[in-house]
Amino acid sequence: TYTGRFKLLKAKLEDNKLEVDKIVLQESGNLFTLEFRMHFYYKQNNMSLRQISPWHDIPLYRLGTSAEDGQIYNFICEIPKWTRAKFEVATGEPYNPIKQDTKNGQLRYYKHGDMMFNYGLFPQTWEDPNWYHPDTKSPGDNDPIDVVEIGSRQMKVGQVAAVKILGLLALIDDGETDWKIIAIQIADPLANLMNDIDDVETYLPGAIRAIREYLRDYKNYSGGSKNLFALNEQAMPRDYAVKVVEQTHEHWRSLHVVNKQNTVSKNQPPVTVAVVESS
Repeated sequence: TYTGRFKLLKAKLEDNKLEVDKIVLQESGNLFTLEFRMHFYYKQNNMSLRQISPWHDIPLYRLGTSAEDGQIYNFICEIPKWTRAKFEVATGEPYNPIKQDTKNGQLRYYKHGDMMFNYGLFPQTWEDPNWYHPDTKSPGDNDPIDVVEIGSRQMKVGQVAAVKILGLLALIDDGETDWKIIAIQIADPLANLMNDIDDVETYLPGAIRAIREYLRDYKNYSGGSKNLFALNEQAMPRDYAVKVVEQTHEHWRSLHVVNKQNTVSKNQPPVTVAVVESS
């Protein structure tokens, strides 16, 4: 099945109590090797560390924010700007550490050049490959939703930051919908000036076009075909992007409901049951 490779093990912490500043990152293996992993832990009240999944345990929404106030989201950086090693959350490994992606046993790098933005994902999202978005008419790509963070500061692999959504691009990769959310850290000097996609062109003229062309062309430099874009290649506004993110969050919830039902039906130990708390 599409989800057969996923490891949905999580620490089952309550979303409304997880404090991002208590997340601790620990590396294993040497950087730029097949063995490298960035593991995520949560510092508990007794100061012990509990392993968590960045995909499943870190909440999508930042603690203490509300939709009425302008929702703030947790962004997990996989690939820092001005680098080209292709790091990604390992959806098929227990607790989903970050590793460097491989192809035919070889570590992957972006041959098109360094990333010009911080690249990563929103936790607790999933682009369902069984669901066709009516605007793209293509199924989801079976991964957490991707995020392009356009702030001025370089982030680190595994760093979690509070961001606000500005818009999105609808990339079509090998016939699959691969949304690219455009966001900015709320601590960035330009964050107060940017609230929607039109503001990006006002304060960072040319940035959207540069992002679009980078995403279109990067596979061409590794022997692949150019990517396509739906929605007439337009960068869509914040409201549209927020609805897409909320949709992928609901699909992630359904992924866990199915996993819970399957686990119970197979009489597996309760520790493997991924429980989604209602918000």
